[in-house]
Amino acid sequence: MANGRTALVTGAGKGIGKAVALRLARMGFQLAVNYNRSEKAAAEVCEMIKREGGTAFPFRADVSNGADVKSLFSAIEEVMEPVSVLVNNAGITKDGLLMRMGEEDWNSVLTANLSSVYYCTREAIRGMVRGKWGRIINISSVVALIGNPGQANYCASKAGIIGFTKSVAREYGAKGITANALAPGYIATEMTEALPEAARDALMKQVPAGRQGNPEDVAAAAGFLASEEASYITGQVIAVDGGMTMC
Repeated sequence: MANGRTALVTGAGKGIGKAVALRLARMGFQLAVNYNRSEKAAAEVCEMIKREGGTAFPFRADVSNGADVKSLFSAIEEVMEPVSVLVNNAGITKDGLLMRMGEEDWNSVLTANLSSVYYCTREAIRGMVRGKWGRIINISSVVALIGNPGQANYCASKAGIIGFTKSVAREYGAKGITANALAPGYIATEMTEALPEAARDALMKQVPAGRQGNPEDVAAAAGFLASEEASYITGQVIAVDGGMTMC
Protein backbone atom coordinates (compact mmCIF):
# COMPACT_ATOMS: atom_id res chain seq x y z
CA MET A 1 0.00 0.00 0.00
CA ALA A 2 1.42 3.37 -0.98
CA ASN A 3 2.37 5.54 1.98
CA GLY A 4 3.01 8.72 -0.03
CA ARG A 5 6.42 9.30 1.51
CA THR A 6 9.54 9.91 -0.54
CA ALA A 7 12.74 7.91 -0.14
CA LEU A 8 16.03 9.07 -1.63
CA VAL A 9 18.72 6.47 -2.25
CA THR A 10 22.09 7.81 -3.38
CA GLY A 11 24.14 5.73 -5.79
CA ALA A 12 21.03 3.69 -6.56
CA GLY A 13 21.84 2.50 -10.07
CA LYS A 14 23.42 -0.81 -9.06
CA GLY A 15 24.50 -3.09 -6.24
CA ILE A 16 23.33 -2.32 -2.74
CA GLY A 17 21.73 0.98 -3.75
CA LYS A 18 19.62 -0.68 -6.42
CA ALA A 19 18.47 -3.43 -4.04
CA VAL A 20 17.55 -0.88 -1.37
CA ALA A 21 15.60 1.26 -3.84
CA LEU A 22 13.58 -1.74 -5.03
CA ARG A 23 12.90 -2.85 -1.46
CA LEU A 24 11.65 0.57 -0.36
CA ALA A 25 9.47 0.89 -3.47
CA ARG A 26 7.83 -2.43 -2.64
CA MET A 27 7.10 -1.03 0.83
CA GLY A 28 5.15 1.81 -0.77
CA PHE A 29 7.69 4.63 -0.80
CA GLN A 30 8.05 6.88 -3.81
CA LEU A 31 11.66 6.64 -4.94
CA ALA A 32 14.13 9.35 -5.85
CA VAL A 33 16.83 7.31 -7.58
CA ASN A 34 20.12 9.20 -7.48
CA TYR A 35 23.02 8.57 -9.83
CA ASN A 36 26.10 10.42 -10.97
CA ARG A 37 27.45 8.59 -14.02
CA SER A 38 25.17 5.53 -14.25
CA GLU A 39 22.28 7.21 -16.07
CA LYS A 40 21.18 4.08 -17.95
CA ALA A 41 21.30 1.90 -14.84
CA ALA A 42 19.27 4.43 -12.82
CA ALA A 43 16.67 4.63 -15.58
CA GLU A 44 16.38 0.85 -15.54
CA VAL A 45 15.82 0.84 -11.77
CA CYS A 46 13.02 3.40 -12.20
CA GLU A 47 11.43 1.29 -14.94
CA MET A 48 11.54 -1.80 -12.72
CA ILE A 49 9.77 0.10 -9.96
CA LYS A 50 7.15 1.47 -12.33
CA ARG A 51 6.45 -1.98 -13.79
CA GLU A 52 5.64 -3.15 -10.27
CA GLY A 53 3.19 -0.28 -9.80
CA GLY A 54 5.48 2.08 -7.90
CA THR A 55 6.60 5.66 -8.44
CA ALA A 56 10.22 6.52 -9.19
CA PHE A 57 12.21 9.31 -10.81
CA PRO A 58 15.95 9.42 -11.64
CA PHE A 59 17.98 12.39 -10.42
CA ARG A 60 21.56 13.07 -11.47
CA ALA A 61 23.78 14.68 -8.86
CA ASP A 62 27.33 14.40 -7.60
CA VAL A 63 26.54 14.06 -3.90
CA SER A 64 30.16 14.83 -2.99
CA ASN A 65 29.41 18.40 -4.12
CA GLY A 66 27.37 20.55 -1.74
CA ALA A 67 25.89 22.75 -4.48
CA ASP A 68 24.84 19.68 -6.45
CA VAL A 69 23.10 18.29 -3.38
CA LYS A 70 21.12 21.50 -2.85
CA SER A 71 19.99 21.35 -6.47
CA LEU A 72 19.14 17.67 -6.08
CA PHE A 73 16.76 18.30 -3.20
CA SER A 74 15.14 21.23 -4.99
CA ALA A 75 14.58 19.04 -8.05
CA ILE A 76 13.07 16.25 -5.95
CA GLU A 77 10.63 18.59 -4.25
CA GLU A 78 9.42 19.90 -7.61
CA VAL A 79 7.90 16.52 -8.48
CA MET A 80 7.66 14.63 -5.17
CA GLU A 81 7.08 15.11 -1.48
CA PRO A 82 10.06 16.16 0.68
CA VAL A 83 12.45 13.33 1.49
CA SER A 84 11.32 11.31 4.51
CA VAL A 85 13.75 8.41 4.13
CA LEU A 86 17.36 9.07 3.21
CA VAL A 87 19.71 6.22 2.38
CA ASN A 88 23.27 7.47 2.01
CA ASN A 89 24.80 4.73 -0.10
CA ALA A 90 27.02 6.45 -2.69
CA GLY A 91 30.74 5.87 -2.31
CA ILE A 92 34.04 5.10 -4.00
CA THR A 93 37.31 3.31 -3.29
CA LYS A 94 40.87 4.30 -4.19
CA ASP A 95 42.93 1.65 -2.47
CA GLY A 96 46.63 1.71 -1.76
CA LEU A 97 49.12 1.28 1.04
CA LEU A 98 49.40 4.34 3.26
CA MET A 99 53.01 5.13 2.32
CA ARG A 100 51.97 5.36 -1.34
CA MET A 101 48.58 7.01 -0.86
CA GLY A 102 48.54 10.48 -2.32
CA GLU A 103 46.53 13.35 -0.91
CA GLU A 104 44.15 13.28 -3.88
CA ASP A 105 43.24 9.65 -3.19
CA TRP A 106 42.74 10.41 0.50
CA ASN A 107 40.66 13.54 -0.01
CA SER A 108 38.51 12.23 -2.86
CA VAL A 109 37.44 9.14 -0.88
CA LEU A 110 36.69 11.15 2.26
CA THR A 111 34.68 13.66 0.24
CA ALA A 112 32.72 11.09 -1.76
CA ASN A 113 32.01 8.75 1.15
CA LEU A 114 31.73 11.03 4.19
CA SER A 115 31.11 14.60 3.08
CA SER A 116 28.30 13.33 0.84
CA VAL A 117 26.55 11.97 3.94
CA TYR A 118 26.83 15.37 5.61
CA TYR A 119 25.57 17.26 2.54
CA CYS A 120 22.55 15.00 1.98
CA THR A 121 21.60 14.70 5.65
CA ARG A 122 21.83 18.46 6.15
CA GLU A 123 19.35 19.01 3.32
CA ALA A 124 17.00 16.18 4.27
CA ILE A 125 16.80 16.93 7.97
CA ARG A 126 14.89 20.18 7.50
CA GLY A 127 11.90 18.49 5.89
CA MET A 128 12.02 15.64 8.37
CA VAL A 129 11.87 18.07 11.28
CA ARG A 130 8.90 19.87 9.71
CA GLY A 131 7.13 16.55 9.11
CA LYS A 132 8.08 15.19 12.56
CA TRP A 133 9.12 11.90 10.95
CA GLY A 134 12.26 10.69 9.26
CA ARG A 135 14.60 7.77 8.69
CA ILE A 136 18.29 8.25 7.96
CA ILE A 137 20.11 5.07 6.97
CA ASN A 138 23.82 5.39 6.30
CA ILE A 139 25.74 2.63 4.55
CA SER A 140 29.04 2.15 6.37
CA SER A 141 31.12 -1.06 6.23
CA VAL A 142 32.55 -3.76 8.47
CA VAL A 143 36.00 -2.35 7.68
CA ALA A 144 35.01 0.68 9.76
CA LEU A 145 34.97 -1.69 12.72
CA ILE A 146 38.03 -3.84 12.00
CA GLY A 147 40.19 -1.96 9.49
CA ASN A 148 41.64 -3.34 6.27
CA PRO A 149 45.15 -3.16 4.79
CA GLY A 150 45.37 -0.83 1.83
CA GLN A 151 42.14 0.97 2.66
CA ALA A 152 43.08 3.61 5.23
CA ASN A 153 41.08 6.24 3.37
CA TYR A 154 38.02 4.03 2.85
CA CYS A 155 38.06 2.74 6.45
CA ALA A 156 38.40 6.26 7.83
CA SER A 157 35.47 7.48 5.73
CA LYS A 158 33.24 4.59 6.78
CA ALA A 159 34.20 4.97 10.45
CA GLY A 160 33.42 8.68 10.21
CA ILE A 161 29.93 7.77 9.02
CA ILE A 162 29.35 5.88 12.26
CA GLY A 163 30.29 8.85 14.45
CA PHE A 164 28.19 11.17 12.29
CA THR A 165 25.20 8.82 12.55
CA LYS A 166 25.34 8.68 16.33
CA SER A 167 25.55 12.47 16.59
CA VAL A 168 22.53 12.96 14.34
CA ALA A 169 20.61 10.35 16.33
CA ARG A 170 21.23 12.30 19.53
CA GLU A 171 20.36 15.66 17.98
CA TYR A 172 17.06 14.62 16.40
CA GLY A 173 15.83 11.58 18.31
CA ALA A 174 13.12 13.55 20.09
CA LYS A 175 11.70 14.82 16.79
CA GLY A 176 10.52 11.50 15.38
CA ILE A 177 13.70 10.99 13.37
CA THR A 178 15.96 7.95 13.60
CA ALA A 179 19.52 7.66 12.30
CA ASN A 180 21.24 4.31 11.96
CA ALA A 181 24.15 2.81 10.07
CA LEU A 182 24.43 -0.51 8.27
CA ALA A 183 27.84 -2.16 8.04
CA PRO A 184 27.81 -4.65 5.16
CA GLY A 185 30.42 -7.38 5.14
CA TYR A 186 31.42 -9.63 2.25
CA ILE A 187 28.61 -8.76 -0.16
CA ALA A 188 28.43 -9.83 -3.82
CA THR A 189 29.00 -6.58 -5.70
CA GLU A 190 31.20 -5.42 -8.56
CA MET A 191 33.79 -4.39 -5.96
CA THR A 192 34.11 -7.85 -4.41
CA GLU A 193 33.90 -9.66 -7.75
CA ALA A 194 37.02 -7.77 -8.83
CA LEU A 195 39.05 -9.27 -5.97
CA PRO A 196 41.52 -12.07 -6.73
CA GLU A 197 40.19 -15.56 -6.04
CA ALA A 198 42.65 -16.05 -3.16
CA ALA A 199 41.38 -12.88 -1.48
CA ARG A 200 37.76 -13.98 -1.87
CA ASP A 201 38.58 -17.39 -0.38
CA ALA A 202 40.31 -15.75 2.59
CA LEU A 203 37.28 -13.57 3.21
CA MET A 204 34.90 -16.53 3.07
CA LYS A 205 36.86 -18.26 5.84
CA GLN A 206 35.98 -15.35 8.13
CA VAL A 207 32.20 -15.67 7.60
CA PRO A 208 30.51 -18.06 10.07
CA ALA A 209 27.34 -18.10 7.94
CA GLY A 210 29.34 -19.93 5.29
CA ARG A 211 28.17 -17.88 2.33
CA GLN A 212 28.70 -14.57 0.64
CA GLY A 213 26.00 -12.01 1.31
CA ASN A 214 24.01 -10.33 -1.42
CA PRO A 215 22.64 -6.80 -1.85
CA GLU A 216 19.16 -8.02 -0.90
CA ASP A 217 20.45 -8.96 2.56
CA VAL A 218 21.45 -5.35 3.12
CA ALA A 219 18.21 -4.10 1.57
CA ALA A 220 16.18 -6.18 4.00
CA ALA A 221 17.89 -4.49 6.94
CA ALA A 222 17.40 -1.07 5.37
CA GLY A 223 13.73 -1.80 4.80
CA PHE A 224 13.25 -2.66 8.45
CA LEU A 225 15.02 0.50 9.62
CA ALA A 226 12.79 2.55 7.30
CA SER A 227 9.63 1.03 8.75
CA GLU A 228 7.36 2.11 11.59
CA GLU A 229 8.44 -0.99 13.51
CA ALA A 230 11.96 0.46 13.85
CA SER A 231 10.85 3.73 15.46
CA TYR A 232 12.63 2.92 18.75
CA ILE A 233 15.94 1.99 17.12
CA THR A 234 18.35 4.87 16.61
CA GLY A 235 22.07 5.53 16.81
CA GLN A 236 22.86 1.90 16.08
CA VAL A 237 25.36 0.15 13.82
CA ILE A 238 23.99 -3.09 12.41
CA ALA A 239 26.52 -5.38 10.78
CA VAL A 240 25.07 -7.31 7.83
CA ASP A 241 28.01 -9.67 7.57
CA GLY A 242 27.06 -13.27 8.32
CA GLY A 243 28.80 -13.03 11.70
CA MET A 244 32.13 -11.84 10.29
CA THR A 245 32.66 -9.16 12.96
CA MET A 246 30.91 -10.63 15.98
CA CYS A 247 32.51 -9.77 19.31
